[in-house]
Amino acid sequence: MPDAVMLFAAGFGTRMGTLTEDKPKPLIRVAGKPLIDHAMDFVKAISPACVVANAHYKADQIVDHFAGTDVRVSVESPEILDTGGGLKAALPLLKADVVFTMNTDAVWDGPNPLEVLKAAWRGDMDALLLCVPMSQTVGRSGKGDFDITSDGLAHWGRYTVYSGVQIIRAGQVSKSPENVFSLRTIWEELEAKDRLHAVTYPGLWCDVGHPDGITLAEDMLRSADV
Repeated sequence: MPDAVMLFAAGFGTRMGTLTEDKPKPLIRVAGKPLIDHAMDFVKAISPACVVANAHYKADQIVDHFAGTDVRVSVESPEILDTGGGLKAALPLLKADVVFTMNTDAVWDGPNPLEVLKAAWRGDMDALLLCVPMSQTVGRSGKGDFDITSDGLAHWGRYTVYSGVQIIRAGQVSKSPENVFSLRTIWEELEAKDRLHAVTYPGLWCDVGHPDGITLAEDMLRSADV
């Protein structure tokens, strides 16, 4: 059972335009608090043994944000390592065989996404993705990323969107000979072997990777409170 969480907070946030000129995207405020703190609310609710956030762009601000907390920061320097490389570099801090990973540019209206994944995880899995049906996404255009079979296998498709949250075995990451790589390369290997699993999220999910997403997310959260 996973007992460590990796928060991805190293990206440049280029889709945010001028909003990320003076701060990293995870520190942009939505509904009164930084995006990364929306993610931390879910993390704190499951009380993991270890939480690590990575940082690269304006890394000092991420470090300062978590100063005095139990969250450890894996600073990527001089180059950014992408999702797979970032997780691989953080594994010595995470000290876990199975970990959650979570993007920090989404807002949710529904149950704790980490709890949804935890309930669906089985010991024979290598990776379990949390996906959102296109009809339950906010701020997402175009087609989705995956289709999910009746027995819970994920294949590249169009009907569900990868939410940015997963459970993955550390061994799948540490065995990569590369230091800079995307987690997609691991998913591609698993998908080809019918070893990539997924579960759908029952609530709403808003992409806040672009400026319009801020207003959309705040509107979604207000509607949830009504």
